[in-house]
Amino acid sequence: MKAILIAGALSLLVTLIGTRFAISVLVKQGYGQLIRDDGPTSHHTKRGTPTMGGLVVIIAVVIGYFAAKLATQTQPSASALLLLFLFVGLGAIGFLDDFIKVSKQRNLGLRSKAKLIGQTVIGLIFAWLAIGWEDDTGRTPITHAISFTRDFGWKLPTVLLVVWVLVLIAGASNGVNLTDGLDGLATGASMMVFGAFIFINIWQSGQNCSFNPGSKCYEVRDPLDLAVVAAALTGACFGFLWWNASPAKIFMGDTGSLSLGGAMAGFALMTRTELLLVIIGGLFVAITMSVILQVGWFKLSGGKRIFRMAPLQHHFELLGWAEITIVVRFWIISGLCVVTGLGIFYSEWVTGV
Repeated sequence: MKAILIAGALSLLVTLIGTRFAISVLVKQGYGQLIRDDGPTSHHTKRGTPTMGGLVVIIAVVIGYFAAKLATQTQPSASALLLLFLFVGLGAIGFLDDFIKVSKQRNLGLRSKAKLIGQTVIGLIFAWLAIGWEDDTGRTPITHAISFTRDFGWKLPTVLLVVWVLVLIAGASNGVNLTDGLDGLATGASMMVFGAFIFINIWQSGQNCSFNPGSKCYEVRDPLDLAVVAAALTGACFGFLWWNASPAKIFMGDTGSLSLGGAMAGFALMTRTELLLVIIGGLFVAITMSVILQVGWFKLSGGKRIFRMAPLQHHFELLGWAEITIVVRFWIISGLCVVTGLGIFYSEWVTGV
């Protein structure tokens, strides 16, 4: 528990102070956000706002986690190291995308094919290590089963499992990326999701089969150390939100959104809550679905639209809602999704269903 508190507090402090320093550096370098011409006109005032702030979040999480391990004199676990690899790896891809955009002053960074290849390579390495890194009892960070609040009884062949891991990583990372369109929206919603995983991991640690065997125990590997990473992520988002809230002084960019989304997928895989993530991250799912529906209907109907603009948050902007109103209301929706997901998780254990 001490490590959880240290990781959360230190990562919060690093982003709170480090983001202010990053803003100054990025402004001097002229690394400002480019704005889509076809987006809401109110966004044109944001042109030139520093981006790539997700780099501070990544640094803060890494510092927070390893400082907590050093302070408590405990060894990093395989699960935590793999999760950090996924988090940092996807962040590196996002950083390349952001850097190309700001350095060449164009809306297009990495080509979609190059970005997909990068995400696939990181996902493949993660999956290969996660299904083969056994502890003394033979447990691995992820299993061959799909899960809701626990693994289902049937197992996937290795090839299908790897495909499932790649789909989950791509879906979560792109979901956060699509949500990152208004000041503080993705940061605040991500903070709630990672906060939920702190509670899930602490509970799974207390009811782990290694220490507390029984019919309802959890076979999750390294749950308490995963809680340390979740605390670092929660604290980092909290500190970054100080500067990212409306009116944003800095944006996280793809550096932050891809890394945060990848971390969500990693937590879902390692805590055996893959399908529960659809509920806990319900806001990200809804926003992603708005894009899928918009594009699909546009092609099927010969140019008609369901929403005035996708992703969903921009539809409400074009309806005349103030940006801060949309963000706060979407935060409320995200909070309700998180609470519902946690309620389902705990009720499953209590009822044994």
